[in-house]
Amino acid sequence: MKHRIVVLGAGYAGAFAAGNLARRLSPADIEITVVNAEPDFVERMRLHELAVGRDLPFRKLADVFAGTGVRLLLARVTGVDPERRTVAVAGDDGDGELAYDTLLYALGSSVARHGVPGVAEYAFDVTGRSSALRLRERLAGLGEGGTVLVVGEGLTGMETATEVAESRPDLSVALAARGEPGDWLSPKARRHLRRAFDRLGITVHEHTGIEAVEPMRAVAAGGRSIPAEVTVWSAGFAVHPLAAASGLEVAETGQIVVDRSMRSVSHPDVYAAGDCAYAIGENGRPLPMSCASAGLTNMQATAAIVARLTGGEVPITGLKYYGNHISLGRRDAIFQMVDGDVRPKSWYLGGRTAARLKSGVLKTAGWGIAHPTFGMPKRKRRPVATPDRAAVRVAA
Repeated sequence: MKHRIVVLGAGYAGAFAAGNLARRLSPADIEITVVNAEPDFVERMRLHELAVGRDLPFRKLADVFAGTGVRLLLARVTGVDPERRTVAVAGDDGDGELAYDTLLYALGSSVARHGVPGVAEYAFDVTGRSSALRLRERLAGLGEGGTVLVVGEGLTGMETATEVAESRPDLSVALAARGEPGDWLSPKARRHLRRAFDRLGITVHEHTGIEAVEPMRAVAAGGRSIPAEVTVWSAGFAVHPLAAASGLEVAETGQIVVDRSMRSVSHPDVYAAGDCAYAIGENGRPLPMSCASAGLTNMQATAAIVARLTGGEVPITGLKYYGNHISLGRRDAIFQMVDGDVRPKSWYLGGRTAARLKSGVLKTAGWGIAHPTFGMPKRKRRPVATPDRAAVRVAA
């Protein structure tokens, strides 16, 4: 009987992992199934572009995995039973159950509402295609002088605010930040960010926590009102409570607690990658929810799965965070390098060069998704009937 690998989610982490596993493992012995609710791969890093009217090329997952041996199941994951090693799904053909021998959990994250009144009812976000398209429709209906408030000083907030301001100079765009936007950047990069906000006419409300969202305004601490015909909520990410409900050990964030090889500390048949993995980086801190972390964790998880199935030693892949790349519209960006303690280095790259670099990163990621196996090698590894090697090799 074939060893059944089930990958939950076909975002950056899940899609890359499924292709990597198909590339390295023999289809004569391994069966790989990817479960995803949407039929297309969604470039989440570009959803703020979709929201302002740019048409993005969506790739059909059926085409992405065609010829790779990966089976695609279009369904929504409704439950995981790690004791029985099954996944409950719901799709167009009804409810069902999928059995696995190895599970890779990569369901990603969504917007974190933090229990703020009115966010669920009135705010918009760009964490999914449907929500970005909803924002797109609302922005298209705003006339000259319409007010847009982006809440959140993180990467998503800054990218969304600058994208809206550049694409719609007829709108009044503001950003509400609990602290100072870019306060973690180097002084030079911070000045570059401030100049970009000024150039695009973005009003910044610093040290402003939003306590409620209403149809035509947001309410800040102390009852101060900020006009907002459209409020875009980008105050962080949250994972689905599915993992916690399944009995997997999770952190306070709801992320699955994993060891250095991305293996669940409570259930050895389960691995996690991407935003839903509570992984500790080389600096001793949890990796942030980001596309960069998705790449690091999916490479480690797939390497561990392949090694354990084929009787090899589990290698250590790097879990070092190198920096942040922030788009500031189409023709400007900031690339800020950080040190091992995630403190900004004095050097940064900005302007059109940084924007071209970001464009290259996006194109490379898109190409990688379109070619998930990077070409099918002639030689693939087959599982062995030796005990699982749980030890992790220490990197030299």
